[in-house]
Amino acid sequence: MANKNASLHIFFFPFLAHGHMIPCVDMAMVFAAKGARTTIITTPLNAQTISKAIQKTKIHQTKEINIQTINFPSTTETGLPEGCEHVNTLPSLASLPAFHKATRLLEEPFEQLLLHHHPNCVVADMFFPWATDSAAKFGIPRLVFHGMSFFSLCAYEVMRLYEPYKNTSFDSELFVLPNFPGEIKMTRLQVGSFFRKDDMEAKRFWEEIRESEVRSYGVVVNSFHELEKDYADHYVKKFGRRAWAIGPLSLCNKDKEQKRYRRGKEDEHECLKWLDTKATGSVVYVCFGSMTKFPDSQFREIALGLEASGKEFMWVVGKREKNEIEWVPEGFEDRTKEKGVIIRGWAPQALILEHEAIGAFVTHCGWNSTLEGVVAGVPMITWPVGAEQFYNEKLVIEVLKIGVPVGARKWSNFVGDEDCCIKWDAVEKAVKRVLAEEEAEGMRKRAKLLAHTAKRAVEEGGSSYSNLDSLVQELLLLSL
Repeated sequence: MANKNASLHIFFFPFLAHGHMIPCVDMAMVFAAKGARTTIITTPLNAQTISKAIQKTKIHQTKEINIQTINFPSTTETGLPEGCEHVNTLPSLASLPAFHKATRLLEEPFEQLLLHHHPNCVVADMFFPWATDSAAKFGIPRLVFHGMSFFSLCAYEVMRLYEPYKNTSFDSELFVLPNFPGEIKMTRLQVGSFFRKDDMEAKRFWEEIRESEVRSYGVVVNSFHELEKDYADHYVKKFGRRAWAIGPLSLCNKDKEQKRYRRGKEDEHECLKWLDTKATGSVVYVCFGSMTKFPDSQFREIALGLEASGKEFMWVVGKREKNEIEWVPEGFEDRTKEKGVIIRGWAPQALILEHEAIGAFVTHCGWNSTLEGVVAGVPMITWPVGAEQFYNEKLVIEVLKIGVPVGARKWSNFVGDEDCCIKWDAVEKAVKRVLAEEEAEGMRKRAKLLAHTAKRAVEEGGSSYSNLDSLVQELLLLSL
């Protein structure tokens, strides 16, 4: 099969943020394993990270993954500080709209690459809606990659079509998602501000994304059919989209070394050695992704809740800008030094989650993290903050039934809201429900079954394996 696919050349163009780059690089690896020539398009600073991430892949497969760079627009063109080529390098999230505008200036150099290389297909991120027209200029099919679940893709479309939130009298009043599988209820508070308010610029941008998707060749989804069958079918049959579920993409990283390198990080982390000393299913892992910014008051509540639970914990706090004394409760680390580990910076999340000591995962419900939790077979404590995370929470809690909510109620665009701070006792209760109470046994069994199904999906004969084969063959026929 691989040799037959050698004539197929695919461009992968991820948005410049960890949550988009990581699965897109994994996708390039998946297609390369099928024998296709794969080229990742990015900017010079991001190329350094991607290059490290794919080095180990070359050991495991004969087909190389190439990188082509295009220069990020200059400071004079964008108004952004020098070196801001990645969302995480922005001064603050307030610069995100300017960053999106800056990426539009990548269109011309991208088209020059298309002219020079003329790939058979372009897989471009949803945040590059102009890529559909760019590819069409050269007769190249464009596939869209959202980095979302089918559940969220359907929910966004339902919200756009029917605007059910407009039929409520107050922000916390529940409404049902119409023409949507299952009796899923939301509130205005849980829906993105571009839906809840008259944010016309954001609405125009999302409409541009939708129109670009409709005119594209189709959509590739980092999911597997068995995980969200009803929503995958709904997306195709109800909304008329062509879509291929080819995930979980993270499973292309077969061994420990590959998983360590997923973000270009190569250090063996001490936290794994600490986990080796803990009993099976005894530790709660806490991580809110690379973009969530909680106020100090929320960090204090999390710390107090973890301590009150009496359970062992591993907590990734990332790099804090302020003096940590401001948020760490007095004496907290001394009192919990035998019970917990605080990681200040990067953590090898996939390796941590699959460790047998992990019994629960406190997550912001970003789709990459959610899917990694599914792959690891770990029950989740859901704490959505922004983006489509409240939809993912609904999938985890009400459809898959593999988690419990901590009680987050308000969408806040990645920045925790001081007025909606989750108190320590809610954290304590959620941790105990998953790690100590009998009701969690059913969650654990369902989570383990899903993990097995996920691995089966990407094996020969599995649903995602077959979908990928079908897509590759379709693209080959188009290129003749």
